[in-house]
Amino acid sequence: MRILFVTNPFRAHLYVQVPLAWALRTAGHEVCVAGPPDMAQDIAHTGLPGVSVGEVLALGEKMAQAAPSEEPIRMAKGAPDGESAGPCDPRGLRTGRSVQSDYGWGDPHVELEDFTAGVRAVFFPDSAFEDLVDFARKWRPDLVITDPTAFPGAVAARVVGAAHARMLWSVDRVAQLRAACRPRFGSAGDPMRDWLQPILERYGCDFDETAVLGQWTISPSPPWIWQPEGVHYLPMRNMAFNGPSINPDWVYERPSRRRVCITQGISHRDATIGGGSSARDLLDAVADLDVEVIATLDARQLGSAVLPDNVRAVDFVPLNALLPTCSAIVHEGGTGAFAGALEHGVPQIVVPNDFKVEKWGGPLAMAHGLEQRGAGVYAGNSGTLTADALRDSLKLVLEDPSYAANAARLRTEVRAMPSPNDVVPALERLTAEYRAPRP
Repeated sequence: MRILFVTNPFRAHLYVQVPLAWALRTAGHEVCVAGPPDMAQDIAHTGLPGVSVGEVLALGEKMAQAAPSEEPIRMAKGAPDGESAGPCDPRGLRTGRSVQSDYGWGDPHVELEDFTAGVRAVFFPDSAFEDLVDFARKWRPDLVITDPTAFPGAVAARVVGAAHARMLWSVDRVAQLRAACRPRFGSAGDPMRDWLQPILERYGCDFDETAVLGQWTISPSPPWIWQPEGVHYLPMRNMAFNGPSINPDWVYERPSRRRVCITQGISHRDATIGGGSSARDLLDAVADLDVEVIATLDARQLGSAVLPDNVRAVDFVPLNALLPTCSAIVHEGGTGAFAGALEHGVPQIVVPNDFKVEKWGGPLAMAHGLEQRGAGVYAGNSGTLTADALRDSLKLVLEDPSYAANAARLRTEVRAMPSPNDVVPALERLTAEYRAPRP
């Protein structure tokens, strides 16, 4: 088979796809990864062949300009001008904690409008559709596997008759929004249909729900991470990939004190997105604890914060190398940090980022799921978190041995999930079922 992966402009999303792409490659299939030109070097560093589609996005500049605003991006057929959007997180801003059924601006349809407009304007301009369809017509993939935001991949698959699967990185936010908004599509409109239907018609294809949700969906999350009903999910263990690196020797040394990792992930650093916890609060929380702290924060993230004596700041260290020696990790709900901590049985303190409606992308389900299983703490949203609250959360997971025991139990459960190699036969079968007959 020929399998085309389509990623969005974030390394973290590409890295979720890499283990499965290599599993398919080592099983004898041809693989290619498509992404915007901004991702060309990152794709090359995975060792997989790639192709650039669309124009240079300059995502960091665009996202840095968008980050300070809490107003939703309005589509041409969106809410009337001057309408008050209300708070981004109507419940979380009051309590410091949110739930999966909270929606941005208090309305799932407004959030769907904003999501669609953002992906359309920032991630995938029309040129991405044109380039990807052109490449698919030349290369003729049998299966297209897309990031859940990579809608040009859905169009390309439809045009060439390939099977189409989405690959999640966490909670299925798109399916959740579609389900919540579907009863109002008749009266309020469907922004995703408004965007994709004219593009599909240009290629002689019709819009239906598979253009948004795929024919099936690969879900690299543990079964206790909430997912909407009505979607064909294929579970797969998330084999965290941290990218190419040379590991420092000290990572393998057994620390003299309990080691804690603090990380804010790579997506926000790459795109210079704000909205995360302040470095000062993060470091103040650990300054008087009897622990060794590894903070994967660069100079921009650290700003003017002063490093306590027990903190080592490093621009980057692979979590797969660091976490086996850690007793806890503090992170914002990033997929790589979450998967790595589960893989190595490390208790987690989750502080979801407050940038617009990003919390609904997965960190809430991670935080609540870990708390329910006694393997972590939802310390609060980054915009309302205090150093005292984070310190209390850390002391709890470090001093109560049940957190380490429960994290070890989750590690055993996760390692029993199908690996990327294990799901290859299922992908072969599903592709044969859904692919259009070839002449």
